[in-house]
Amino acid sequence: MSFALLFIVVGGIFGYVWWDWHIFSGPSLGDLMLRPYCSLPADARGGGVCRLLQTTPFEGFMVRMKMGLGVGSVLTSPLWLYQIWAFIAPGLYAKERKFARRFVICASLLFIGGGLLAYFVVPEGLQVLVSFGGGYFTTFFKADDYFSFLLVMLLIFGVSFELPLVIIMLNQIGVLTYEKLKRFRRGIYFALFVFAAFATPGTDPISMVALAFAMCLLFEIAVQVSRVHDRRKAERLAGAEEDYSQLDDDEVSPMDYQPRPEQPSDKPTSYDDVT
Repeated sequence: MSFALLFIVVGGIFGYVWWDWHIFSGPSLGDLMLRPYCSLPADARGGGVCRLLQTTPFEGFMVRMKMGLGVGSVLTSPLWLYQIWAFIAPGLYAKERKFARRFVICASLLFIGGGLLAYFVVPEGLQVLVSFGGGYFTTFFKADDYFSFLLVMLLIFGVSFELPLVIIMLNQIGVLTYEKLKRFRRGIYFALFVFAAFATPGTDPISMVALAFAMCLLFEIAVQVSRVHDRRKAERLAGAEEDYSQLDDDEVSPMDYQPRPEQPSDKPTSYDDVT
């Protein structure tokens, strides 16, 4: 676990340095984070320049450290997630360790994918938000408020994209079956739209609809994966000699407990004197 914290700290240091560092002549972290605000029309930004307000002496330092730590944690997520998995892996079976390894990889990719979607959705959401003034206002964003809004959006989208992994995991252990998911599919779709409406910090419909449709798509993928898993599980149980999966929890299985004589084996056995 100490290595996981170390990777997060290293990622935060890298993000802090990347704030004004152009790697291989590419955009710096500050340029990338300001790009959604700079995409607003010039007459909607204060003075027409692409700069934010700093109202306290340490606001620039705190914003840089906060964004560096957040972005660095996302970039190093495969490393510290692997350390968390390595911490719990010794207590798992081989099959569970194999599933956990896939879970870490998929969780990292989905989180990054959700963050990327939020990054491309935020400019559209900001344009809707600043348009509510009807052209009577000039937008002056405080640096801390703007970057906090952006960071919260990246975090919400990233965490929300973990939904299919949770559903697949519950299906793998037998808590959620495909039949249950199919029965409550419409209700879950409605719940996802309600969650997206409350989860997105802005009041713009762009962010809400983008998050809701993305979660519905990921949910449907998880449902289809659960359908395939349950079908294969049913085929394995059908091929077994005895299937007790349909019995109630308090129902006794009809097993034959009568002892049988040991069958003689054709293979020669040899034991030493101690045995």
